[in-house]
Amino acid sequence: MHEPLGRAARRSLNGAHAGEVGVMLPPFIDHHVHVELVDPDPIVALGIAAVVDLGASPSVVAARAARDGLPAVAFAGAFLTAVGGYPSDRPWRPEGSVRELAAVAGGDGDRRDHTALPDSIEAAVDEQHAFGASVVKVVLNADAGPVFDRATLEAVVTAAHARSLPVAVHAEGAGTASLAIEAGVDALVHTPWTERLDDELIARAAARQAWISTLAIHARDFGDSPELACAIDNLARFHAAGGRVLYGTDLGNGELPVGVNAVELALLERAGLEASDLVQALADPWPRAERGDWGLGGIATFVAGADPAVPGTSPTPLPDRLATARVVPADDLELL
Repeated sequence: MHEPLGRAARRSLNGAHAGEVGVMLPPFIDHHVHVELVDPDPIVALGIAAVVDLGASPSVVAARAARDGLPAVAFAGAFLTAVGGYPSDRPWRPEGSVRELAAVAGGDGDRRDHTALPDSIEAAVDEQHAFGASVVKVVLNADAGPVFDRATLEAVVTAAHARSLPVAVHAEGAGTASLAIEAGVDALVHTPWTERLDDELIARAAARQAWISTLAIHARDFGDSPELACAIDNLARFHAAGGRVLYGTDLGNGELPVGVNAVELALLERAGLEASDLVQALADPWPRAERGDWGLGGIATFVAGADPAVPGTSPTPLPDRLATARVVPADDLELL
């Protein structure tokens, strides 16, 4: 059970919601978006104060992150992928957003004929770091092209960790989640949905990784399908094993609602997350170390009515209540 994050509060007597009583919570974060594929600005009016971009041209996303105002943006920079790997051939990819890296010498992957000094991997990681990245994004999509072998992925992890950057992986296809876990990556950017992970692998992941949820994209694309059921089963066991679950929607990937996504939260409930877990997933500072590192000290989340992290205090379903969250100046709230 997480520490309570909410405090009873009343809105200022000035403004459109004068004196409204509710709960003050930390700023909410969508931990998986793509700001080159969707305008993130409207999400602020609908409860999200900050976003984590997980794949964009480094120069473009760095410029966006440097802008004043909300949402605050942390980012990975370019997708790092194998030569010919996803999403290098996708028409939607923004220009400059993909870095194809050949296998390190001695690697055992599908592209043994393409070798690269580890320095080329270090150069790619250094590029993202120089632009201000807070995380390194690697794509392992075995269903859509070649992927890094373990030696190459471990070289990326080593280079990133030497610069105090976590590594987050898109794992899709047989064996990719296992590869990411065994290579020591820090996060999966989607709950694994293409294969059921065994309990031992789940336990190893829970001991060292964060998983970003992104369940609603499967409900949108496949309905109540085997893919969605697989993702929920994997996430339920990851959560039960003590894994760190982060709220994320993959906003920019097709049609998704702007702001706090009630469908995403409802699916997280199906995976066994309770009220306090949902709030924690929304307010987790990843990939930053602490909430204060986001520079949002003057910003809070306000949800009208009873504390949404306390079950049974409202007849409205919790996901729908959290979807009413609003970003407000902290000094607009009086603690009760």
